[in-house]
Amino acid sequence: MKRVASSVVLILVITCSAFAQTAADAAELTRLLNEFLAGASRGDATIHERFWADDLIYTRSAGRRVNKADVMRDVRSAPAPKPTDPKTVYTAEDIQIQQYGDTAVVAFRLVATTEAAGTKQVANLLNSGTFVKRNGKWQVVNWQSTRMPRTEAESKSEVATVETAFQQALTSADVDRFTALTDANFTWNGQKIDRKQLLDDLRASRLKYPKSDPAKTTISVSGDTALAANPLFTLTLVNQVGVWRAIAMHTCAAQ
Repeated sequence: MKRVASSVVLILVITCSAFAQTAADAAELTRLLNEFLAGASRGDATIHERFWADDLIYTRSAGRRVNKADVMRDVRSAPAPKPTDPKTVYTAEDIQIQQYGDTAVVAFRLVATTEAAGTKQVANLLNSGTFVKRNGKWQVVNWQSTRMPRTEAESKSEVATVETAFQQALTSADVDRFTALTDANFTWNGQKIDRKQLLDDLRASRLKYPKSDPAKTTISVSGDTALAANPLFTLTLVNQVGVWRAIAMHTCAAQ
């Protein structure tokens, strides 16, 4: 009986050791990850093509499951960025790597830092990828991304920064800054003034908007939606993949 028990323990030890290998390729996998994130920050289709395997299964943080063809189509169809467009830089923190022969799991915290119209917003996501080594080359066959929730205080601070920048862009008729801070479907007082008309009015200096008192503005946040309320206006903002943008403003009357 003791001999059988010892054999079982020995088998368990050998099995556990086999599945807890040292990540011999940790340096290479870390380099590949950092190169990919740098390329993704600039929308490099070539780096995406190399990184993802043809049989990729990718579950996005927004709850959408895609394959490599979907990813490449999104990357290649993205319009060329303008100098005034928001810029997002992706970096990896807290990298953990577990290797099992020609398979490896890479888990890390993705930090997405977006600069737009003089504001900086940071989103954190927990990402993990399964890499498989084929013909001497590591590629990702499975990817999972989960956005980490912000605290209410963090969200309020970011919304306050965006709301201040929004007011400054509006009062100074800064078209580029206003564009970066608003959603494409932004409306003012419902459908009375849409974003296109508002931008045209700003360019032509036809819009006059009074300065508001920041001390009288209150901010409330519920999930990915926020309200900035002031005696002059109510501004609605939404968090779009880690970035707050204004989607609607209501005032007593369009100025």
